Amino acid sequence: MLNPAELTRHHETGNLNQPTVVAFRAMILNHYHEIARSMPWRETRDPYAVLVSEIMLQQTQVERVRLKYGEFLAHFPTVGALSAAPLSDILKVWQGLGYNRRAIYLKRCAEEIVARYNGIFPATAQELQLLPGIGHYTALAVAAFAFDVAEPLIETNVRTVYIHFFFHGHDKVSDRDIMPLVATTLDHDNPREWYYALMDYGTMLKQRHPNPGQRSSHHTRQSSFEGSNRQLRSRILRQIIARPGITVKQLLSGITAEQKMVLANIEALQREGFLMKKGRGYRIADKTTQNRT
Repeated sequence: MLNPAELTRHHETGNLNQPTVVAFRAMILNHYHEIARSMPWRETRDPYAVLVSEIMLQQTQVERVRLKYGEFLAHFPTVGALSAAPLSDILKVWQGLGYNRRAIYLKRCAEEIVARYNGIFPATAQELQLLPGIGHYTALAVAAFAFDVAEPLIETNVRTVYIHFFFHGHDKVSDRDIMPLVATTLDHDNPREWYYALMDYGTMLKQRHPNPGQRSSHHTRQSSFEGSNRQLRSRILRQIIARPGITVKQLLSGITAEQKMVLANIEALQREGFLMKKGRGYRIADKTTQNRT
């Protein structure tokens, strides 16, 4: 086991030599080979399936994603199937994951891939990041896990590993300081396995130590879902999915919330492309529905 205090000294003095890098990689990979976490999205190189998992895993617990991932792919097995599916069907399957905005971005991304790339996924992080709703990390992750593109990336568990080993005793550690270390230690021969190994090691560290990731300058506590505006949005969508054409009065009878908050969220959901109004009622803004009105 490498000593974090010693590794931090090597890093700070510029003495992080190749033998130390090799030893660090070996420690991370040995742990992975012994107790790698089994996850269905690690069994595929299909970029569409990888993208679905990455979007689902944003701000959502792994076990919740594990339950939904297979169900989602069973309903929408290809990027073409997702592109063609009504948004209402997608949101029905998405229920339980939260952050419904991710579902609409995923659909828009599928539509763009079908329309612009004839259903063939772009294979570089630069191209992937041009797709709707695909941020810097997600583009790098899809490129690494689907296409073995070796570029430095940081997510919460990767961050945890580097803070623990190379920033011993430091607080408010910036990703800008971590990224050169990620680049230096990156396994260019097998980036896919390397990042899975780092993520599993980071998960283990959080279980055995006070979370090193809390010493990151980017660390924030996720706000409680209970009683939040996110919860209200989710309830509004659930009601509309179950009862297309539901009115505000009917919504208010089934949701405990101030009318002005319900109206404000309905307006926001319309702007974001979730809802459309027909007469006095609201429904999910499926393209097929819009074409009939």
